[in-house]
Amino acid sequence: MSANVRDGARGQTIVGAWFLSLRSRTLPLACCGIVTGNALAAASGAPWSGGVFWAALTTALCLQLLANLANDYGDYTHAADTPARLGPKRGMHLGLISPAAMKRAIWFAALLAMLSGLVLMTIACRSPMDVAEFLVLGAVSIAAALTYTLGRHAYGYRGLGDLSVLIFFGWVAVLGSYYLQTHVFDPRIFIPATACGLLSVAVLNVNNLRDIDEDRLSGKITFAAMLGMRRARGYHLCLLTAGFAFLFWSACLWSGERPWTWLFLLALPLFAQNAAATLRCRESAQFRNQLAVVIKINMFALGGFAGGLAMSL
Repeated sequence: MSANVRDGARGQTIVGAWFLSLRSRTLPLACCGIVTGNALAAASGAPWSGGVFWAALTTALCLQLLANLANDYGDYTHAADTPARLGPKRGMHLGLISPAAMKRAIWFAALLAMLSGLVLMTIACRSPMDVAEFLVLGAVSIAAALTYTLGRHAYGYRGLGDLSVLIFFGWVAVLGSYYLQTHVFDPRIFIPATACGLLSVAVLNVNNLRDIDEDRLSGKITFAAMLGMRRARGYHLCLLTAGFAFLFWSACLWSGERPWTWLFLLALPLFAQNAAATLRCRESAQFRNQLAVVIKINMFALGGFAGGLAMSL
């Protein structure tokens, strides 16, 4: 335990501090892309493997945990987590987790992600080319998880986090999991993959809207900080609207034989709630409760679309 335990840690346990740093609320986002890609693969009529699904899901969760731990360490070392932080306090910021302990946890999470990825490739890849491609993709994914806030050139501090989330939570997760099941590239999968990515970026953006003032003071230049509060709010509405538009397009493509894909519309009340709050909020502190809402939008919208595909099999 760190000797510099802060007042906010009063009553908090070490186990509780680790749960704070693992950021369990973000884990559903890692699942959405894998579930969507696998549902699309099952709907394609190709042979579907439960082992490939669970290995892909485990790998995605390990990568998310790695990113969360690395983000905690990176923000701590860059002094981006200050006492003025509006979001939940993390283990290192509270002084309950030492830098050495966090480094060990990061290495352990990276090892788990690598082992899980190797298992996934062993059971899913059918050719040396598949193995080579997914080895490179796995290495890039781990590097992206680590360098979001770690290092002198952390890309999360240069406004590139949104692009990274679109790529890895959207295109890589959906297209990659679809290919590992079907071993076929279908360009139509880009459409639901883009929806998944845009809705995930909306989660990051509402988080950055909440922390926009603190991020600017600490030198953490997120895309929201670059845009400013007013334009970042408009950007958030565009992300949600575009995400639902791509889901609508996806439902149009697949609903001929699978009408239950329209279940994603069950997320519209949450969309309306968050859109109204975004238009109403003027101060960063007012976005404090909206992160949970946008995560639910992802779960209901993407879960409804994927569940609709599965129900029609």
